[in-house]
Amino acid sequence: MKICLAASAGGHLTELVQLRTAWEKENHFYISDSRPNAIELSQTKKIYFVTVPRRNFLKLIWNFFQSLKIFLKEKPDIIISTGADVAVPICWIAKLFGKKLIFIESFCRINEPSESGKILYTKADLFLVQWKENLKFFPKAKYYGSVF
Repeated sequence: MKICLAASAGGHLTELVQLRTAWEKENHFYISDSRPNAIELSQTKKIYFVTVPRRNFLKLIWNFFQSLKIFLKEKPDIIISTGADVAVPICWIAKLFGKKLIFIESFCRINEPSESGKILYTKADLFLVQWKENLKFFPKAKYYGSVF
């Protein structure tokens, strides 16, 4: 099994790394953007850097094609993501190719859902929340507590 770990650099990537015992023995790689903690991670892990869309349609399209190229090269079986915008295209691509998607809503989202969570909720094979309060936004989600 090959796992793609997709998250925006910063807090989203930090949350994903907290779960490393779940996938570290599997063949895996990361997709993120080139900010400090992702660059630091690239010293020891396989990581691809893609364009940050930041609600810019042209950058989103560019990210989609970058992610598609990575997907076709790596051929992951499953995508695990904590979101934000950098990760959404690879999650879409995975679903287009019939792959499994696990999405973990961000720890910082207590009172309102994230945009990436809203976009990927219906696409995820497993949608996890870190706060019970999030179940009102995502009623089919599973709550197992915080990654921290």
